[in-house]
Amino acid sequence: MQPLVIEAAINGATPKALSPHVPRTQGEIVAEACACLAAGAALVHHHNDEGLTQARHASEPYAAVWERVLERHPDALLYPTMGSGGAHTNIRERYAHVEALAAAGLLRMALIDPGSVSLGGLDAEGLPAPVDLIYQNSFADARYMIDACRARGLAAHVSIFEPGFLRVALAYHAAGRLPPAKIQFYFGGAALPFGLPATSASLDAYLAMLEGTQLPWMVGVIGGDVAATPLAELAVRRGGHVRVGLEDYAGPRRPRNVELVEQIVALAARIGRPVATSAEASALFGVPSLARRGARTLP
Repeated sequence: MQPLVIEAAINGATPKALSPHVPRTQGEIVAEACACLAAGAALVHHHNDEGLTQARHASEPYAAVWERVLERHPDALLYPTMGSGGAHTNIRERYAHVEALAAAGLLRMALIDPGSVSLGGLDAEGLPAPVDLIYQNSFADARYMIDACRARGLAAHVSIFEPGFLRVALAYHAAGRLPPAKIQFYFGGAALPFGLPATSASLDAYLAMLEGTQLPWMVGVIGGDVAATPLAELAVRRGGHVRVGLEDYAGPRRPRNVELVEQIVALAARIGRPVATSAEASALFGVPSLARRGARTLP
């Protein structure tokens, strides 16, 4: 069986008030990324402090962190987030930092989010909180992201929040237009009522849609704990991959990112599946080599 790729999503929008161990400063992010890579993660995802509603995300903070991480882990796979679409912005503005990081030779895998989803937690009554937060990506936005990745020779993390996202990605795959990709299945945990629940039946439904494509896939639970669901073990046993991290985690514990990575490493060892290095993950996902070594500057 192919080695297991572990992704560490180390911060997201999680505040220190919710998790004291979440890294927010550049120094904390560098230390946390390196610790997760040393513990067995092959892929690290993190956010700056811009939110989903901020259109343009800065490339400079990502570059400053990644330069330091790559000094210690030259093969590390690193990728950013981006803001939501809407009337206040456009996809060129939202994706500008991705393209700048790629042009600087720092980025090898970009995100492609081919759909829209309402996001928000539950209120005191257990009802979806009355917030106006939609993570919005039109079909035109998806085409721009896909074409930008193909033009720059980037692999893609393709976010799947709802089944419709996967139908869009599969249409591009069937037409030969999808770049090398890792299909990221996001399941909704108890704290976030979106998407399919974190059950074996939900995974079966997604894998039935993927059948015959040979696309690599990964599971993650946002607003929950993937290791506390059937999904982590099912992914390890069925040839998939696993995402963990304080961006996603919700539960009674106050773990560190490294502990979440180590938990999946231990699961893989128990089952007898090797854990992938960053170089092995790059080969599995079709990620190109870094364009340049040494000093890199933003365009």
